Amino acid sequence: MFSRLTRPQALAVCAAPVVALLATAVFAPLPFSVAQPGGTADVLGEYRGAQVITVSGAPVRETSGRLLMTTIVATSPDTRVALPDVVDSWFDTDRAVMPRDAVYPSGDDVEEIEHYNRKQMEESQDEATEAALNHLDREDEGIEVDLELADVGGPSAGLLLSLGIVDKLDGDGSGGDLTGGRVVAGTGTIDADGTVGPVGGVPLKTQAARRDGATVFLVPETECAQAQAELPEGLRLVPVTTLGGAIDALVALEKGTGKVPSC
Repeated sequence: MFSRLTRPQALAVCAAPVVALLATAVFAPLPFSVAQPGGTADVLGEYRGAQVITVSGAPVRETSGRLLMTTIVATSPDTRVALPDVVDSWFDTDRAVMPRDAVYPSGDDVEEIEHYNRKQMEESQDEATEAALNHLDREDEGIEVDLELADVGGPSAGLLLSLGIVDKLDGDGSGGDLTGGRVVAGTGTIDADGTVGPVGGVPLKTQAARRDGATVFLVPETECAQAQAELPEGLRLVPVTTLGGAIDALVALEKGTGKVPSC
């Protein structure tokens, strides 16, 4: 025998599973990471007590100014990120929600991801050295470059490392510094042929750069729009596609001659 439910009772019965589903959705882990501006490191100086760039087999210059590589800090791959975390981050300019796959390789555990990031950094350092020496036509001179960035992982410091090597060996090519005495920051991968690639997390990196005193930020050209979206006041964006182009832009800034690219 069945009894008919009143309308309020029927609505209550129907609403119960909906509420349960909503509660599950709110607190269920999502495939995102929450990131924020990380530290910076002057590739012309020391990072955590160790010289970042050490050159042997050739004389090096005394440099002025700073070349800051920039980083982001993201929640670890095993951290549960739920809907409230995502919503909070949308309204916080110091944090960003990024697909976990864009931050960490998919399907790997924490130890594997750390190994992957270290390997990427090592490969990036090799390419940064090769790109710099190729640019200077000094790849056959027996110059050795040791790069040390402690626990920084990933390939995004490649461009800045190449610029640091060039500045220490050759400066602007006429006795001056690539930085022109400024605090210059940036990000970008580098290939051995000098091609600069995108990295992700650029708006957060511009915040880290300005926080640490940079007035110029070198950004992969394809990420100009992202960088402009939340650009800190007082930071000038310079888009680059190659190591040579980045050097030309810095020399133009230093000497006040020539056209400096802009986003």
